Amino acid sequence: MRNNNCLLVSLILPVSALLVGGCASEPAPKASAEKILSGEQMLRDSQGIAQLGSRWQEGKQMVERGQAMQREGQIKIDEGRNLIEEGQKIMRESEEGYKNLKQ
Repeated sequence: MRNNNCLLVSLILPVSALLVGGCASEPAPKASAEKILSGEQMLRDSQGIAQLGSRWQEGKQMVERGQAMQREGQIKIDEGRNLIEEGQKIMRESEEGYKNLKQ
């Protein structure tokens, strides 16, 4: 019986060590871990990003052109107001001069 117990203990100890060692080791990689992107996927992604960048740049250029047009327009409006004021001043002076001649 003693031989059987020794044999049993000699088998249990290595199996126990394997079980404990297996629990302490790093976990197996998860099946749902992120997949590595294929070259085609990376190419599609980079083309999409490049397209977004081009579109953004196009929008920025439009904004800059619009702002320049507004500045030019404001300059024209200011010039127009100045012409109107100067013209009205000349008209008033002429009307006063005419009234003075009539008297």
